[in-house]
Amino acid sequence: MTPLLSTCRQSAAQALRLFAVLMLVTGLAYPLLVTGLAQLVFPQAANGSLVTVNGRAVGSRLIGQSFTDPGYFWGRPSATAGQPYNGLGSGGSNLGPAHPDLQAAVAARIRALRAADPGNTAPVPADLVTASASGLDPHLSPAAARWQALRVARVRGLAPQRVLALIEMHTERPLLGILGDPVVNVLALNLALDAAAGS
Repeated sequence: MTPLLSTCRQSAAQALRLFAVLMLVTGLAYPLLVTGLAQLVFPQAANGSLVTVNGRAVGSRLIGQSFTDPGYFWGRPSATAGQPYNGLGSGGSNLGPAHPDLQAAVAARIRALRAADPGNTAPVPADLVTASASGLDPHLSPAAARWQALRVARVRGLAPQRVLALIEMHTERPLLGILGDPVVNVLALNLALDAAAGS
């Protein structure tokens, strides 16, 4: 065996051993460690921040859902591929504000909101007619929730003040009072609405 061939075989054997070690560390040990720590320290978040009612998962606090019944608060529109709020097809429409397709979609959404609540003449908040960048946003601005409050109260037979109080109770404030904007989780608000209507 020539010295060159011997050196090549040694280098190949070393490379294979290194590959095996790195595969075990990065492909097995590290994912198991991170998964175990996440389950220990943040089990709710590690499992998708699922919301359960009577032991049954009804959604996630992190992914929006399509609510179309006038007795519920409607979330932001979704531009995900295949179907609304499709976690496997996350993404926006990527249409610019002057694009005719986006303008037509916004106009159609405004018409649908007006048709569901003909007496509401207030300007429609932008987040009720435009999708977020991910298409999965589970939140609304408090203004967008309040815009729908009279419709929801009327359909549910609840006092408007009670519905507005639910919005206030479910408004999440900015982190440290400065990071971000106040938001309302639509699923949590609708579940509270169901509970209020049931009582």
